[in-house]
Amino acid sequence: MPRVTFEELPPDARLWIFAAERPLAVDERARVTREVDAFIDQWAAHDTPLRAARDVRYDQFVFVAVDERAAGASGCSVDALVRRMKGLQVELGVELVNHAPVLYRGETGIARVSRERFADLVESGAVGPRTVVFDNTLTKVEQVRTGRWELPAGESWHGAAFF
Repeated sequence: MPRVTFEELPPDARLWIFAAERPLAVDERARVTREVDAFIDQWAAHDTPLRAARDVRYDQFVFVAVDERAAGASGCSVDALVRRMKGLQVELGVELVNHAPVLYRGETGIARVSRERFADLVESGAVGPRTVVFDNTLTKVEQVRTGRWELPAGESWHGAAFF
């Protein structure tokens, strides 16, 4: 199936979010976009092509999603996606596959810290329930579209974990 735009995917499309450790430079972003598009163009599950899309947000987040109405992503096909992203990570020297850090809007842009450091920032009052965080654990496109990706920490899993 052809690659489609992110906007063309249905709300229940399955989603993976890869957060780069820092904003990607123009050439890195072009490379990631080109490589992810090439991957999506050949992505299949049990020899059935997948209808999928990608989006890059804030030069730092790579969204990959698949419309599972026609064919679902299998474990092997998901593993292939993660392997490709890990390969890009090595090729570019920029971490892309690590869900442990917390990403949030800091004073100078998007900040990325360990969960332990985020807890320290909460304790010191440097961040609070109104600090905007990115929930990269989302699994459906609809969640991004309805504002569940970028939201105040107190309204996300971060609130339960840190406040």
